[in-house]
Amino acid sequence: MSGASLDAPIGAASAQQIGVSKVKLRSIVGGCIGNLIEWYDFLVYSIFSVYFASSFFPDGNQTAQLLNATAVAAVGYLARPFGSWLMGRYADRKGRRAALALSVSLMCCGSLLIAVMPTYAKIGVLAPVLLVAARLLQGLSMGGEYGTSATYLSEMAPRECRGFFVGFLQVSVVSGQLAALGLLLLLQHVVLFPGQMEAWGWRIPFVIGGIFSLFALYLRRGIAETDAFRETRTMEPSRGSVAALLAHRRSLLLAVGITIGGMVSFYTYTVYMQKFMVNTVGMTKEAASLTAAAALACYLPLQPLFGFVSDRIGRRPVMIFFGVAAATLSVPLLTAMSRASSAEKAFALNFAALFILSGFTSIHMLVKSELFPAEVRALGVGLPYAITTAILGGTTEWLALQFKAIGQEEWFYWYVAGAALISLVVYLAMPETRRTSLLNCWPGPAGS
Repeated sequence: MSGASLDAPIGAASAQQIGVSKVKLRSIVGGCIGNLIEWYDFLVYSIFSVYFASSFFPDGNQTAQLLNATAVAAVGYLARPFGSWLMGRYADRKGRRAALALSVSLMCCGSLLIAVMPTYAKIGVLAPVLLVAARLLQGLSMGGEYGTSATYLSEMAPRECRGFFVGFLQVSVVSGQLAALGLLLLLQHVVLFPGQMEAWGWRIPFVIGGIFSLFALYLRRGIAETDAFRETRTMEPSRGSVAALLAHRRSLLLAVGITIGGMVSFYTYTVYMQKFMVNTVGMTKEAASLTAAAALACYLPLQPLFGFVSDRIGRRPVMIFFGVAAATLSVPLLTAMSRASSAEKAFALNFAALFILSGFTSIHMLVKSELFPAEVRALGVGLPYAITTAILGGTTEWLALQFKAIGQEEWFYWYVAGAALISLVVYLAMPETRRTSLLNCWPGPAGS
């Protein structure tokens, strides 16, 4: 037998095993909480842009101002590939923990810059320029955050229940969005009077985000480094480089194909949905925020449940479920939602879309972690994801509003369905990564 001697007391061995389990659990929780705060900071821009768009851009109609605000949001997404390369390389060379601490520091700077930024009325064109700079910092941070945190959780989670544990990564993402929406509702209904949100209240969430980023930095300085990184850190000096990553071209292409449909759907049914309810369905800002928050709250517990299912039947069947449902139902769902006559109907349709989306969001980062070896894993997980998100996810809101502006909004519905169809082809052709996972190939104790 490996591990403890046969003569060792059973109680001592059990205590040792429990201790290791507690360390891993504490690190997983720490990684998730940090990810929650990062996503709150990043998504609060889109959630509150309905209120601050008029502060940074010239006067115009609501759709024109939202287009300007979402164009700046897209700049943050365009910075994500560079941030993913920078932070992924750093994570593969210096450690997952060090990269996670660096990413949250950049997010803190971006959020606090937006919080104190003067308006267009005071400094003119310099206001949107500074907004772009702040969004670039946030984009650099998020570019490295999601891939590195996914790598960290995938390497920390026990082999038999990786899907379940990594499902909590998406729980932290949604929790960050719910925290932003919850703060929005609190400010709308309890703290601020009418007109104060547009005047200055939108600054509050960015101040809070900057402060909590400092708390996340404190948490991440205390989490453990993964065994997979520590056991492989003395390998070839090219680790973490793009040249080393390109040796895994098939995995790179799979990672991109896996992401296409899910990213378009995710940003449609979560980030853009609040604006869709206001601008298309005709709901008030307050009703749209409450409806979106309720749907996301119901969506949140589905992530570890779908991950648990993938631990039992495999990753591929779960993603095929998403691909088939999203490709065939996106157009009817969005069409019905655009005509929803009540908040209850809008909620039901939004939750139905989020249920389908769970087949992707719960496990896609784990699947990518299973495709790459430890020496390029953070870079391999993060860079294809960031590039695809920059091109497709970051432009989803902008494209939807462009179709709305020219009176052809239904074209956007077909765009969402088409993206899902592309990924479905990939899901049908790819291998089952649960059986071929490279997470099992580092030279550490089996199943650790």
